[in-house]
Amino acid sequence: MVISALRKVIPDKVRIPAFIVIVASLVTIVQQLLHAYVPSLYDALGIYIPLIVVNCIILGRAEAYASKNKVLLSACDGIGMGLGFTIGLTLIGIFRELLGAGTIFGKGILPDSYEPITIFVLAPGAFFVLACLTALQNKFKMPSATNKGGASNLSCGGNCATCAGDVYVANHGLIEAEKAAKKAEAAAKAKELAKRKAEEAAKAKEEQAKEEEKKQPEKMEKKED
Repeated sequence: MVISALRKVIPDKVRIPAFIVIVASLVTIVQQLLHAYVPSLYDALGIYIPLIVVNCIILGRAEAYASKNKVLLSACDGIGMGLGFTIGLTLIGIFRELLGAGTIFGKGILPDSYEPITIFVLAPGAFFVLACLTALQNKFKMPSATNKGGASNLSCGGNCATCAGDVYVANHGLIEAEKAAKKAEAAAKAKELAKRKAEEAAKAKEEQAKEEEKKQPEKMEKKED
């Protein structure tokens, strides 16, 4: 929201350093609040709180969306991205805890005979779980209601994480112009074909009339005989 509100004030040449300063200010406030009111959580997170400042996800969305859209839209985007990553990290954590310790949120789920897979508790386990979840997502991926791949030339591929939010708008005019040109060309061809058919029909009718005129004297002669 802050970056979106200041998007017209921040010069383009220094926008990335400006984004870092803004994010660092907000992270510092959160860090001090945690240190004051939740010291146990502050000690557990340690160095990972300051690392949020240079998190590529936050800076990427700030650069791709917040700096190009209004405050309300940027707030909705931030809430959506935050909830999405929270759900994703929670799922990864649940799978790691279940396979690595046999519990979920500290409560035993699997029987005592289960032997935990230690690697899932370690850092590499997160990558294994992420790979498995990504594979399942790709396997059962449903097309978006607004971005059906192949159904429209305006679809962006569905990669919302890297979408700048203006891809559709940037390509819309060009694609619509191409569609209009194709429609006009098809209409012109159809009109020309209809005209050609009408000319052929008129020509055939004219030839038939001439043949009837030629046959008319012969009929008259036969009647006189």
